[in-house]
Amino acid sequence: MHAMNDTLRLAVVGHTNTGKTSLLRTLARDVGFGEVSDCAGTTRHVEGLRLMADGLPAAELFDTPGMEDAIALLEFSDGLVAAGERVDGPERVARFLASEAARGRFEQEAKVLRQMLASDAALYVIDARDPVLPKHRDELELLAACARPVLPVLNFVAAPNARVADWRAALARLGLHAVVSFDTVAPPLDGERELFDTLATLIHAHRPRLQALIDARAREADARGEAAQRLVAELLVELAARRDRIDEPAGEASEAALKAAVERLHAVVRAREQACVDALLRLYRFRPDDARLDELPLADGRWEDDLFNPETLRQMGVRLGTGAAAGAAAGVGVDLMVGGITLGAAAALGALAGGLWQTFGHYGERIAAKLRGHRELTVDDAILRIVALRQRELLAALEGRGHAAMQPIELGRAAATAAVAPAVESAVDPVVRQWRSGALPAALGRARAHPEWAGEAADADKDEAIAELLAALA
Repeated sequence: MHAMNDTLRLAVVGHTNTGKTSLLRTLARDVGFGEVSDCAGTTRHVEGLRLMADGLPAAELFDTPGMEDAIALLEFSDGLVAAGERVDGPERVARFLASEAARGRFEQEAKVLRQMLASDAALYVIDARDPVLPKHRDELELLAACARPVLPVLNFVAAPNARVADWRAALARLGLHAVVSFDTVAPPLDGERELFDTLATLIHAHRPRLQALIDARAREADARGEAAQRLVAELLVELAARRDRIDEPAGEASEAALKAAVERLHAVVRAREQACVDALLRLYRFRPDDARLDELPLADGRWEDDLFNPETLRQMGVRLGTGAAAGAAAGVGVDLMVGGITLGAAAALGALAGGLWQTFGHYGERIAAKLRGHRELTVDDAILRIVALRQRELLAALEGRGHAAMQPIELGRAAATAAVAPAVESAVDPVVRQWRSGALPAALGRARAHPEWAGEAADADKDEAIAELLAALA
């Protein structure tokens, strides 16, 4: 059994406003931990969180206040040592913590140093955009006096004004050669693994625990990615299966009915896509407003005889069986597919199709409805392409987003433009290129023939199509 008091304890320390709380948010995947602000000194007390691996605690991280006046504190602590007296670092820190100044002028620094002494190691968070200043060197000297391993973590390295090379050189001069770059707003995909791996080299006794955490996080990421892809596949299959039946009155009324039907379908598609976005944000543990979608372009809708696509005819053939009635009904399907019917024939065939409800299942009703002047509006292929590209863009953004990020993900019209007017650059991701201009996956073609898949009811064939579609989204 894993003993609670054997859990790795990490103090997260650094100067004010360097992103210590942001680091903990991202590692914990918790957008609500602590308070993140551009104002200095936001964190005033020590706060902790626990990282779990397979249901067991692997590490406890403690967010500490920012160190505000290390230069003055170092001078004060020097004054606590008598001339000629030899005092090591921990004893010097202990003398400071026992002084009145630790409860007054240097209260925030005292909280940091107490947590350092109570921890196994420290993550020293640095805003890589800042210049290297004497105060940083003094902070590191004070932290080193606690006799705990210190791992510098360079934050905000993705910023154009980051001084990564300067910081690495300065840290090396101080004997700190193990340094990790970890941007809390846009962490690299392998950034978390590198951080824990590097930490394990500094505190080898805790390597098994850190390795368990690394392995558990990798499994969680795989499961999260698979669940996310399935949400998108379900969305696309249900949109492809969607069909709205509309009546076709004559003249201007027909125009109005068509426009209203297209707008209704557009609203349904938009709402269904937003539901998928909301589910993805929950899955990745972000806020509901962390992604914004531009409106889908209002296409004219898709008017096709999908009722007679090969999958539909296959389904009908399986249901019809043999016999004279089956042959007559199959003839109706062939005649309609080639469009060779007169109004008189249409009326007769409509009666036939309606009368064969028991044989055809719901296909008979749809044939009859078509011949009696009804049409079906479905989601256009271009819209399916746009939705697929936007969801793929969102997934990539979520994978690379830190939980300290404040700006929402903007999913604009780039995907729409790409789907309607495909790019031809050879550098485009093959999967993206396929969704832009290649043939749509066969699973979506099958979904066209199964309007019942548009709902959430369990269906083995629908699940099979979703599983097939997952490969096209990878």
